[in-house]
Amino acid sequence: MRRLSSGPADDWDRRTGFVGLDWAKNHHDVVAVDRDGRIAMELRIDDDAKGWRRLRERLIEWVGADLSVVAATIETCFGPAVERLLEFGCAVYPISPKAAQSYRDRKAPSGVKDDLLDAWSLADGLRTDGHGWRRLVPDDPMTQHLRMLCRDEKGLIEQRTALVNQLQDALHEYYPAALAAFDDWTMPAAWAFIERFPTPQKLAKAGRRRWEKFLHTHRLYRPQTYEKRLGIFAAATSFCGNEPVTAAKSMLAVALARQLRGLEARLTEYRRQIESLYAQHVDSGIFDSLPGMGPKLGPRILSEMGDRRERFPDAESLQCYAGPAPVSFQSGQIKRVVFRRACNKHLRHAVHLWVDESRQRCVWAQTYYQKKREEGKSHACALRCLGQRWLKILWKMWQTRTPYDEAYHTRNQVRHGSWVVQLSA
Repeated sequence: MRRLSSGPADDWDRRTGFVGLDWAKNHHDVVAVDRDGRIAMELRIDDDAKGWRRLRERLIEWVGADLSVVAATIETCFGPAVERLLEFGCAVYPISPKAAQSYRDRKAPSGVKDDLLDAWSLADGLRTDGHGWRRLVPDDPMTQHLRMLCRDEKGLIEQRTALVNQLQDALHEYYPAALAAFDDWTMPAAWAFIERFPTPQKLAKAGRRRWEKFLHTHRLYRPQTYEKRLGIFAAATSFCGNEPVTAAKSMLAVALARQLRGLEARLTEYRRQIESLYAQHVDSGIFDSLPGMGPKLGPRILSEMGDRRERFPDAESLQCYAGPAPVSFQSGQIKRVVFRRACNKHLRHAVHLWVDESRQRCVWAQTYYQKKREEGKSHACALRCLGQRWLKILWKMWQTRTPYDEAYHTRNQVRHGSWVVQLSA
């Protein structure tokens, strides 16, 4: 994925052609306009080598061999279509779907819609307003690689959660004892139990000696849970599903347990690669120094922020991009503040987890959070408020490439008479 960044101030004066691309899965509609708004090209290309070669040839016929004078806009900031335009040498200016809808309505107030109209409205919007848009500039390859690994790992974790939920639903129908014996169904030992004892009847037939061997083999011997689990195993057949339900659902449970085992192996490999890349990244020490960041959240937040400092000229831009900053609406006597939805969802989720963890390791963070809760704010709202504070600190650290220093931050709070320090004291 690419990152948005403000280009040099004189870049826009070089653009002599403006291209709007309405992308789809198998084909793309392209419209190009010149500086005066006249349509210079309309075509539909297939999403294959022949189609993109055709577009390149048409652009060269129009503006010449140097395609850097062409500005292109598209309703996404990542994906194969964006990569192809960047390979051509075009300057790419992504546009949000909501903004694209406004440009479309400007061209067709009646509500008529087709793909070429969409491409034309994008191209003409870029021609008239593009000087204020931000150009797409790539991060370094390591940051891009780390970002994609972190996002894919998160997707695999979501798949694991879905499989765990399906497994628990199946066990609820025929094997309540298994659900009672294990609280955490993301651990491999719980899946191994289903594979080893797929039904209550097989569990009862195995006997106490095999139960004890299983618990010791999988390091589940704990004084506080050992006897409790053995008691649950002994009473497994007293409350369970009938024979047809048990026969059908036990097959499903074993299949899900095996899928979870394979998925966990892939997740382990993802984590190994993420840790290796993160350790090599020049900015990793900055994120590691923050309380509550940890080995999982550090790579996610670093990769989503990227490595281009000019992307966030001030702390407020980072706060808006990450999501904690609210959206204000004012018209006449109406004034309200609402939750921000237009943001980087991956970064918002990671920041939310980090801020929550920081309360356990940082006194001032917990004090600030508690004060917001006493003011009547919900848990999520209090975390967003705390996230505003943390992102301001992170932005300054990131810009100056300085690790977090708790003592230095405390001295700054005392020097400025922060109410957080007074409450903490």
